[in-house]
Amino acid sequence: MDPFLAAAIEEAKLGQSEGGIPIGSVLVIDGRIVGRGHNRRVQKGSTILHAEMDCLENAGRLTARDYQRATLYSTLSPCDMCSGTALLYKIPRIVIGENRTFRGPEDYVRSRGVVLEIVNDPTCIELMERFIAEKPQLWNEDIGV
Repeated sequence: MDPFLAAAIEEAKLGQSEGGIPIGSVLVIDGRIVGRGHNRRVQKGSTILHAEMDCLENAGRLTARDYQRATLYSTLSPCDMCSGTALLYKIPRIVIGENRTFRGPEDYVRSRGVVLEIVNDPTCIELMERFIAEKPQLWNEDIGV
């Protein structure tokens, strides 16, 4: 398994162990993780702390050149907010653990020149399927339903 996707899965499992939503993310530049995070909406009572947002926040301030060399890994297809943030900072590549349980605006992101790699990793799928089955109200809140 890709070690960076494995790190994102570790983040997802950490979020779940904290009582949150099992989605994780890491930001990689030049073969090194520079930021990692997980969905912390529940833990922090936040409206915006999706995994990708937490990851980018934890990476701290980076230069435009840094973002333009980065790859964002996420265990789940990024939503409109997280995709928009990747577009804003011109992150050229996103590796998505799975997009079966939720699909963000992937076609739009691709149309803006971002390379998306959809892995459909069984662990990512199982984490989300189980979570959605066990906590559908929390999941629906997270995706704005």
